[in-house]
Amino acid sequence: MHSSRASTLTGMSSGNRGERMRVQCFTVGNFAVNTYLLTDETTGASAIVDTGETDALVHHLKRLDPAPDIQMILLTHTHLDHAGALCFLQEIWDVPTYMPAADRPLFETLPMQGTLFGMPHLNRPMGRIDHEIVDGEKIALGETTLGFLSTPGHTPGQGCYYDDHDIVVGDTLFMGSIGRTDFPLSNPAQAVESLRRLMALPGHLRVHSGHGPMTTLEREMQHNPFLGYLRLERGLPVGQAIRWAPGT
Repeated sequence: MHSSRASTLTGMSSGNRGERMRVQCFTVGNFAVNTYLLTDETTGASAIVDTGETDALVHHLKRLDPAPDIQMILLTHTHLDHAGALCFLQEIWDVPTYMPAADRPLFETLPMQGTLFGMPHLNRPMGRIDHEIVDGEKIALGETTLGFLSTPGHTPGQGCYYDDHDIVVGDTLFMGSIGRTDFPLSNPAQAVESLRRLMALPGHLRVHSGHGPMTTLEREMQHNPFLGYLRLERGLPVGQAIRWAPGT
């Protein structure tokens, strides 16, 4: 969950000629969460990443022409704004669903998460999980291979899906910010290390966050005030820096 202002990314896509995967973004729900449709350009196979907490994504996807060949649902983490609409999607697309294994305890709170956050009307059923994935696993989407990088901190299992050009990071990293670490089951120390691991990936990767606009790892390394500790470690100009956890 995140309290950023509403994004204007609904229906926008990225991907250049010669790249294998297309990324389309649909911003939905009360929390302006970015959900994604990843499509392997060679085969047309598609994956949904994150769900929102209403049936809005279902309606966006059903309006697409041609209809996407949805073959799987991937969850970056299981806060209600990212996993709360899983049942709505599975009623239409009965496809394998992947969840970070370490987020199982949080996932099982979905029927009461709304209440825990003071919004009981947003309590949601859990839906079905077919695969619990761990750091380093690979997922085949048509001819595209997606890697999974575990980046716990915001939640115990928060993780990222990526290929050679794009990375979907959930609430690990935003343009100019990072995911909150003051929620139940959050862990600031884990987030410090997770961001270190994330920023070790190639800087050209386009970052598709759970809220807000697209960015790149390189841009965030240079300008994100929450990554000042990493710039210091690398001998880069620190610039504006926010100390948000021990070690930063």
